Formats: sequence, C-alpha cells, structure tokens
Amino acid sequence: MSRGLNKVMIIGHLGREPEMRYTPSGRPVTTFSVATSRSWNTVDGERHQETEWFNIVAWGNLAEICKQYLTKGQQVYIEGRLQTRKWEDKEGNKHSSVEIVANEMMMLGERREAGSTNHATPDEAESSEMTSTDEDEFPF
Repeated sequence: MSRGLNKVMIIGHLGREPEMRYTPSGRPVTTFSVATSRSWNTVDGERHQETEWFNIVAWGNLAEICKQYLTKGQQVYIEGRLQTRKWEDKEGNKHSSVEIVANEMMMLGERREAGSTNHATPDEAESSEMTSTDEDEFPF
C-alpha cells in the first residue's frame, strides 16, 4: 500500500492572540491565525503584495505552550498538516474550513525581555522549538 504525505511549513506573524479551550475530556486546544505575505513585480515593473491567512490548531502540551508564549504580531514558524473540518449550522447550511494542525512551533524574530507578561524568559526562549505528539480530538 502506498503512503501519502500531508505536511505544511509556514513562517508568518500571528494575527490575533491565541485562544485556549478544553475539550469535554479536559484536553487543551489552542487556536490562532498566522499571516504570510509574498510580493512580486509584474512584467510592467508594478509591485504587488498578497497576504494569505492560515487558521492554526495546536493540541495538548503544544497548545499550552502556544497560549503561554505567543502574542499577536509575533513571527512564528509552524509545521503540521492540513485538515478540513466540516460542520452544519443551526439553519442546516454546510460549512467547511481548512486549518493547519500544528505539531511543531518555533518562535522567531527578536527575543522578548525577561519579566514581560506572556513571554518566554531568556532561558526558556533558547528552547523555543516545541512539538506535539498528541492525537486529535474535536473540541466542538
């Protein structure tokens, strides 16, 4: 049997503060958005820029770390897999959303000062690469 591959790596900036919830079984799940931008020149020399937004979901220990150390505007590396979530609203309308289920996170950019709220201390920032091996569970 052949195997597939579903792996995504992005570097971008957080668009909002991470939000953490708990599943009915008590498992933490954190969600946040990351924006990536690209720019290019047309053949006429006109400069264009495009921003793509990604919804990120982190589970377990990685969820707790993301909630504790990540802040809006911070640059971050996220590695994970794409997942399509489907649901039906109260009116019976079907919806779907594509998100990245993170299994690794690395804080990028400048280090934050020790003593700042919701930021890693210099010792903690040195080990800013975090991974998760938890299995998925839907909090909805």
